[in-house]
Amino acid sequence: RSNPYQTNPLRDGVRRYLQLPADQTVLILHAKVAQKSYGNEKRFFCPPPCVYLSGPGWKLKQEQIKARDLGETGFRVCGYMGLDSMGSSLMETQKLSFEEQPDAKGFGCAKALYISDADKRKHFRLVLKLFFSNGQEIGTFHSKLIKVISKPSQKKQSLKNTDLCISSGSKVSLFNRLRSQTVSTRYLSVEGGAFIASARQWAAFTLHLADEHCTRSEFPLREGYIRYGSVVQLVCTATGITLPPLIIRKVTKQYAMLDVDEPISQLHKCAFQFQGSDRMYLCLSTEKVIQFQASPCPKEANRELLNDGSCWTIIGTETVEYTFSESLACVREPVSPVPLITALQLTGGGDVAMLEVQGEHFHAHLKVWFGDVEAETMYRSPKSLVCVVPDVSAFGSDWRWLRYPITVPLLLIRDDGLIYSSSFTFTYTPEQSFIPGQQVLSDVPQDSDKLLDSIHQEFTRTNFHLFMQS
Repeated sequence: RSNPYQTNPLRDGVRRYLQLPADQTVLILHAKVAQKSYGNEKRFFCPPPCVYLSGPGWKLKQEQIKARDLGETGFRVCGYMGLDSMGSSLMETQKLSFEEQPDAKGFGCAKALYISDADKRKHFRLVLKLFFSNGQEIGTFHSKLIKVISKPSQKKQSLKNTDLCISSGSKVSLFNRLRSQTVSTRYLSVEGGAFIASARQWAAFTLHLADEHCTRSEFPLREGYIRYGSVVQLVCTATGITLPPLIIRKVTKQYAMLDVDEPISQLHKCAFQFQGSDRMYLCLSTEKVIQFQASPCPKEANRELLNDGSCWTIIGTETVEYTFSESLACVREPVSPVPLITALQLTGGGDVAMLEVQGEHFHAHLKVWFGDVEAETMYRSPKSLVCVVPDVSAFGSDWRWLRYPITVPLLLIRDDGLIYSSSFTFTYTPEQSFIPGQQVLSDVPQDSDKLLDSIHQEFTRTNFHLFMQS
């Protein structure tokens, strides 16, 4: 049994962290597919991969570096982004300069990355290396897998080719190029609570398939792949701001096709008609997002003529987030590899309850913590850690009066005190047979050894439940 009141500097530090987390988060946004370049042509990735740095831990770390008298230039964050399996030459990577935004997040964008036709891979990852300007390495971070395509598919998509189809609930980016000029590219984004067309930043939107008879206030979501003619809703992943219900239309030579019913493919041209409107479409005008009324086609009733600003290119996007905290130690080693938890598997119960933590980038120098309680941890593989679940008494609670679930955050902590937080929690739940207000073990003398035995028996009856916070 662990003593919850025992003095432990690391545990005290974890308690302080839980009260006031000083996290550092690296968020990478990128497209799911990339178009290959040919010859001397460079087809830059569109939308360009973006990196956001957030969390109070960045400022805390910078103050620590300043305190070591390294000068004003020692604590700026800089980075390089390139493709994996490449040489170390900086000519093959792009330098990122991070600018502070009004929301205090650092923002960097790699606008000139491309994949040449000499690279024969079908998939690749982006690699981000971050440093402080004094040369101290922060870590190396990878994107999710990106599929290489030669050009947008013009054929009718088959649902067998699901990696090019766009499913309901997935994330997408929308961009527009006036007169097909790269320099005129603008991305649908959100700023100050309003939709805008930005030449600098893009937003990821969750694309939901909806019932055709829905209203804006009642929007039942559906599963499946998005097809032309479907009613959809675009929800900004960062702000939650939504557009009204829209009907997605295929675009051919600046015409909206009203009778096309086929799956939508990556990098297709499409238009968004406001449901229930008189040919009104989502459109950009410089930086503003407006409504444009299409013209009917007298000879072909299944077509409507659009303007350039109403024709959007759609592409699936991915996000990967790495979170860590250096608040407990003056870490000199890189924070990578940053472990990512994807699932939890509980076996057994009571004193022999075991938890398997599943994910990526695990190693033998990690320990699982249940809140401020360290668990006995065994390294199984880069994708699996196994630990013994601490009993509830380790949290200093009087288990005898436990009537409500106790939920604690799940952390991974490296040997040197580096904390990796997660979105997972662990919940201790009393059996339903426990009746609120009923005194437990009232007939057991407080000075009897039977008390400890009873504590053990009651604890082994406790149910454990896991859930992931949404």
